[in-house]
Amino acid sequence: MASVPRNRADLPGYDEDKLGFGNIFTDRMLTIRYAENQGGWQKPHIGPRENLALHPASMVLHYGQQVFEGLKAFAGPDERDILLFRPDMNIARFNRSCERLCIPTIDPQLFMDQMSELLRLERDWIPRSPGTSLYIRPTVIATDEHLGVRPSHTYLFYIILSPVGAYYPEGFEPVKIMVTDAYVRACRGGLGEAKTGANYAASLKAAEDAHALGFTQVLWLNAVDRSTIEEVGTMNIFFRIDDEIVTPALEGTILPGVTRDSVIKLAKEMGMKVAERAITIEEVIEAAGAGRLKEMFGSGTAAVISPVSHLHYQGKEYVVGEGKTGPVAAELFDRITGMQTGTKPDPFGWVVNVGR
Repeated sequence: MASVPRNRADLPGYDEDKLGFGNIFTDRMLTIRYAENQGGWQKPHIGPRENLALHPASMVLHYGQQVFEGLKAFAGPDERDILLFRPDMNIARFNRSCERLCIPTIDPQLFMDQMSELLRLERDWIPRSPGTSLYIRPTVIATDEHLGVRPSHTYLFYIILSPVGAYYPEGFEPVKIMVTDAYVRACRGGLGEAKTGANYAASLKAAEDAHALGFTQVLWLNAVDRSTIEEVGTMNIFFRIDDEIVTPALEGTILPGVTRDSVIKLAKEMGMKVAERAITIEEVIEAAGAGRLKEMFGSGTAAVISPVSHLHYQGKEYVVGEGKTGPVAAELFDRITGMQTGTKPDPFGWVVNVGR
């Protein structure tokens, strides 16, 4: 039975300083159904969050036709503020992923309007403690009751919300990363640039192996040469070699991150040289050995900026810089989080206030 919408303060044991990530959910959700034989997307509905009822033959369960997104809402300086950071990019990426998975796209304005309305209804759930936010998870799944490989003719789009703290237990502290050359995640022409569950399922084995050895995440290499660097399991990756910021180019195998794009634009605005190009693990190891690898950090919606202190590759561990958070990573984190919460200038017009 659906729950009655409530205020976050009514939740037993709710503590903004101990939220974790993705464990608590608000009491409302948005749903929109799609039926090809009924003209496409149907009327949106916002109601109590409830479990999904799916037929055992629902095609998402058998053939993986599914796409999701992740973005955050922030409490701004004014009590009525609900701030979103570049939501247009998330919506556009969602629709690109849908196209790749043969899922009907959603009108961007409808997406934005309905998501904003849900946020306004659930504004009491937006945490205000430093480092917290309301995580937004739009998802679409195939719902045809059919066994056979083809695109579904019916879909369910929904958005759920979750008050969150830091993604990694370390917070904004350097993490240790393990490079894997035993597994691959994606190749050109595959699903690497789509935000779909299959990408993350493919990463789990390597991530569990890394965790067992004491590492926070895995750095993936190109599936063909096992040398060219791609991305971390949950983040795009950046290297500061000498005075240049280098990040792997988008060539169809890695996710075009919203925070990645923001880092590139901000770094250029800060007067830094930025290169989007192929970079190999051998180049990075050589730079680390020569003392030229000054910083390494990941970027993503969940963690924003995550400094890397140690890199493990083929049985050897390399210290990045001095094993501490570097000045560029620190400034990028400060500027992006400041824009997101309305406490620092936003020269790009990236922040959208949907709080009315």
